[in-house]
Amino acid sequence: MKSDIKIALEADMKPIHQIVEQLNLNEEDWEPYGHYKAKLSDQLLNKLSNRKKGKIILTTSINPTPAGEGKSTVTVGLGQALNRLNQRAVIALREPSLGPTMGIKGGAAGGGYSQVVPMQDINLHFTGDIHAITSANNALSAFIDNHIHQGNELNIDPRRVSWKRVMDLNDRALREVIVGLGGPVKGVPREDGFNITVASEIMAILCLAKDLTDMKQRIAEIVIGYTYDKKPIQVKQLGVQGALALLLKDAIKPNLVQTLENTPAIIHGGPFANIAHGCNSVMATNLAAKLGDYVVTEAGFGADLGAEKFLDIKTRAGDLEPDAVVIVATIRALKMHGGMEKGLLESESVDALKAGIGNLKKHMETIQQYGLPFVVAINQFPSDTEREIEFLTHWCEEQGVEVSLTNVFAEGGEGGIDLAEKVMSACEKKTGPLKYMYELEDSIEEKIDKIAMNVYGAEGVDFSSKAEKQIRQLRELGFGELPVCMAKTQYSLSDDPGKLGRPQNFRVTVREIYPSVGAGFLVALTGDVMTMPGLPKQPAALRMDVDEEGTIHGLF
Repeated sequence: MKSDIKIALEADMKPIHQIVEQLNLNEEDWEPYGHYKAKLSDQLLNKLSNRKKGKIILTTSINPTPAGEGKSTVTVGLGQALNRLNQRAVIALREPSLGPTMGIKGGAAGGGYSQVVPMQDINLHFTGDIHAITSANNALSAFIDNHIHQGNELNIDPRRVSWKRVMDLNDRALREVIVGLGGPVKGVPREDGFNITVASEIMAILCLAKDLTDMKQRIAEIVIGYTYDKKPIQVKQLGVQGALALLLKDAIKPNLVQTLENTPAIIHGGPFANIAHGCNSVMATNLAAKLGDYVVTEAGFGADLGAEKFLDIKTRAGDLEPDAVVIVATIRALKMHGGMEKGLLESESVDALKAGIGNLKKHMETIQQYGLPFVVAINQFPSDTEREIEFLTHWCEEQGVEVSLTNVFAEGGEGGIDLAEKVMSACEKKTGPLKYMYELEDSIEEKIDKIAMNVYGAEGVDFSSKAEKQIRQLRELGFGELPVCMAKTQYSLSDDPGKLGRPQNFRVTVREIYPSVGAGFLVALTGDVMTMPGLPKQPAALRMDVDEEGTIHGLF
């Protein structure tokens, strides 16, 4: 089969105005960004406020392994399949980050014959949204250091500046740095560090804001550090929220592209799910729901991370909730969860599949706790055998859940017809409102306990002395009723990436917890999860190139 980039480059894309026409938009509702991309007006959602929302379908998965699950691919394929069934479907995805694109994971535009295009643009600089977020984040860092240098009227303690600089690449060497060296004219020396842009609070704010005004108000609430007497300092005290919002005035406009089968796709915002809340923007999802009868959206990594944050954080911020969920699983990944070595995954082993099935079972139980109907999508690989497929299919049927064997990678929308039909049926089975995992009135400890025990399957939570002190401070500052965004490894239900399958008898350790008041949540760091990833020994960038004619190679 052809490579992803070759398929994408050979795609028969429609000019973007034809995709706009499919959505019945007027000239003032959008602006072209080249031949195949567009920015949608940030006023369009208000204009469509009285229009009924379509059904929202959330795609999630089991815990990812290097074997791959294909969640984005299934999301795109499902949207294409719905359109083949003459349903008006719109896809809503996150923007890929250059960190994983150049690192180990690759891009996030789907794969095979279920991709969003132009894939090469989407996986690289796209419309510049992530660069704008980087600029706004680092402008704030410059304003903070300048304020301290120019007399420090707000009495900011340089040792307690919590705001970090960012860049959209994996660069472990920048995790801890010293700034302000070189004498008085170079600033005030202090410890600093870099996060990856997609973990920035400004990224989360853009994704959770309802409009430009809401975004500016959220930026004003960002806590950047503390005074010498430990009082929080917020952006509104620096008075730069207007300047930062100005840098984001175009980034807040959702981006419109298309799939290989010309299904409309809105791609906007890209927070990591193992660090940040892992969902595309509220504006994009709600806009897609207004423009289509069905919206297929996704949340990063497994249901323990992206889906939990979608359901406990995004739905509260965006006044939305899914009508059905798709849980993506692959036989390859389940065999790896069952203890099989990566190099042996193409060989048949029903025993390994059986040993790893507990991971899928836990994610099914999690979605059931939220009171949502779901369908298990088996994302088929060529190495899957009849015996393995039969075992997994029958196991799902024995659990009383809908299951669909999909092959959207090789067949595009046609390979997802059965899944689309079952998901449409599932959307009609929702019997009541979403059941949150915790209430906002719960204590910070109770929220984290409920996530760890009910979603991860932990026996309980241990808080470091630092975390306990931070929780007391957060409660005193009035931040105790915010939702909690758990920063945890994506590879395991536990906080230990080596514990695959469905771990038993484990506890989760929270080492640190800090406020993202502008975003509207608290971030709890568990295990050794990093807010600035590093590159692998053989990064994907080594296989990338562009020839003298400008043709891209090696991007996936």
